[in-house]
Amino acid sequence: MVHRAVKPKSVMVWAALGHNLKSPLVIVPQGVKINADVYLDMLEREVLPWLDEMKVKVVFQQDGAHRAKKAQEWFKMVFGDKFIRKDEWPPSSCDLTPLDYSIWDLLERDACAVPHKSVESLISALHRVWERLDQETL
Repeated sequence: MVHRAVKPKSVMVWAALGHNLKSPLVIVPQGVKINADVYLDMLEREVLPWLDEMKVKVVFQQDGAHRAKKAQEWFKMVFGDKFIRKDEWPPSSCDLTPLDYSIWDLLERDACAVPHKSVESLISALHRVWERLDQETL
């Protein structure tokens, strides 16, 4: 018999991939609803410093979820023409990014191989699995 929680706790995470490049895993605080303001704040606090530190040039690709005018203007200001605009992204195609069609499944499978008694345990497992993912897998 397998026991499962009816409404298990979950976490929302953000990550980025590139050729020989893997971002830190960003954990969204519990209860936070992601809107354009929250998303852009997270990018400014967590992602831009990491990109500056890595000294790499990127083309920013996302899953099309952040199509708000404010977000699109911010991407244009920060990345210039090095981001995929909302009108260049196919409609209803949230699973086109490598993270969505492959890596999140691996992360979830390995991090959730055993049940977690707390959100903190789940977050620790996610970080461990993320750090172990090698470039060949990515």
